[in-house]
Amino acid sequence: MRAPTLDGIELRGPSEAGFDELLSPEALQFVARLEREFRGRRAALLKRRRERQVAFDAGVVPGFLAATRHTRETDWRVAPPPRDLLDRRVEITGPVDRKTIVNGLNSGARVFMADFEDAHSPTWANCVRGQLNLRDASRRSIEFTSAEGKRYRLKERTATLMVRPRGWHLPEKHLLIDERPASASLFDFGLDFFHNARARLARGSGPYYYLPKIESHLEARLWNDVFALAQEALSIPRGSVRATVLIETLPAAFEMHEILWELRDHSAGLNCGRWDYIFSAIKKLRAREEWLTPDRAQMTMAGGFLRSYSLLLIQTCHRRGAHAMGGMAAQIPIKDDPERNEAALQSVRADKEREAGDGHDGTWVAHPGLVELAAKVFDARMKGPHQLHVLRDDLRVGARELLEPPKGAITHVGLETNVSVGLRYLEPWLRGIGCVPLNHLMEDAATAEISRTQVWQWIRHGARLEDGREITLDVFRGLIAAELDAQRALLGPERFAASRFEPAAALYDELVSARDLPEFLTLPAYERLD
Repeated sequence: MRAPTLDGIELRGPSEAGFDELLSPEALQFVARLEREFRGRRAALLKRRRERQVAFDAGVVPGFLAATRHTRETDWRVAPPPRDLLDRRVEITGPVDRKTIVNGLNSGARVFMADFEDAHSPTWANCVRGQLNLRDASRRSIEFTSAEGKRYRLKERTATLMVRPRGWHLPEKHLLIDERPASASLFDFGLDFFHNARARLARGSGPYYYLPKIESHLEARLWNDVFALAQEALSIPRGSVRATVLIETLPAAFEMHEILWELRDHSAGLNCGRWDYIFSAIKKLRAREEWLTPDRAQMTMAGGFLRSYSLLLIQTCHRRGAHAMGGMAAQIPIKDDPERNEAALQSVRADKEREAGDGHDGTWVAHPGLVELAAKVFDARMKGPHQLHVLRDDLRVGARELLEPPKGAITHVGLETNVSVGLRYLEPWLRGIGCVPLNHLMEDAATAEISRTQVWQWIRHGARLEDGREITLDVFRGLIAAELDAQRALLGPERFAASRFEPAAALYDELVSARDLPEFLTLPAYERLD
């Protein structure tokens, strides 16, 4: 543990090899400068989120902003993309551990996004080790040797590196600035930018970011001002930073033009963060009984409110000269079952064909085994580096389409899956693992959020299963108990006792039984992390 130092800067996390070099006085002072400059605006914007939720709960319907109509209706364009972000037909994402970064950069995808957010359990060790890994990746010195002796090194040609910091709502409790926890967003961005911006620029790339959980253009404006100050402070040319915003909250879908405008000198487009978007829609419209959601598996990008927002994103981005990125394929190849594997691959293929046919400029995959499949789809349908010329002037997507309630049934299998996935994700998350393969899908915090908000919503509104049974808190607790029994039998008494299943079950119960829907599961879960 490091004692308080550096004029109001206090580190409360344990040190490991390399940590002191990364968390140097100069780096910490840079993060502190960002924190002190922007903490007040960040707090005000988080308060604004809560106020908007109160209004939604009272019956106010999300919609397009009258005050920014001029921005939506006038002609302007964002800055043109840098050379290494011109063609983004396939991007792969993953957590910031060393092996994943090497494999992601070597995957054959055009972009690898190193994720401090949904695929990341933010223990202090994970966060700082991740920064050390980014430092080495930015200098192409990163390598990894497995316990079996297999050595992983970078290929000559690798993906372009992008970084996703944590969202505005999350704190970094191990770094206190003037006795208050720092913003996790500014901690993640600040350390990466301080150590790596010049190194990436020297190699012909740049400091490129994905921005999560944004709910308004004012939050995008805050990020833009952070970028401007960071570039000025380190004498980095303005416009070197490029950021893609994930449209993964319902309010942001109504402010896509405005978000691009705020980031216009630093914009690298928008992305359909489909899983978090479903979670956000449930959360924002939680008081509306007519907006009961069916099984997660029944809510696809092929129709309804999800397809409407995807099409609007393409139209918006291409009007402004910005890339419109498609959503995540979370499937994992099923090596021991060729028939099920082919069905899964066909599902991915159909999803990517829809995206490419609609006009997206690229897409996301979660596993290296899907890179070639997705690339072939976009190669066949996208002859140039992007589809910015596909303006989709044929579309008329308004508030009614964006708020169309999803159709489908709530089944016992869907309820059981939500309970099982939620519990089996939270348990490793509490052990420091943020990305977990379950049922041949790569589950992360976004999909766990869908699981617990759906269960909360169904209980809150007295929803019934397809067979007529009401979903109650007792039903939920019975399924939790059954899942715990199954895990106890699978692991055996000793391994189960050493696991985090019981704390995970207690947390899941706390989230589902709360009178008011907790905003993010990662906030109370973070309090339980070292």
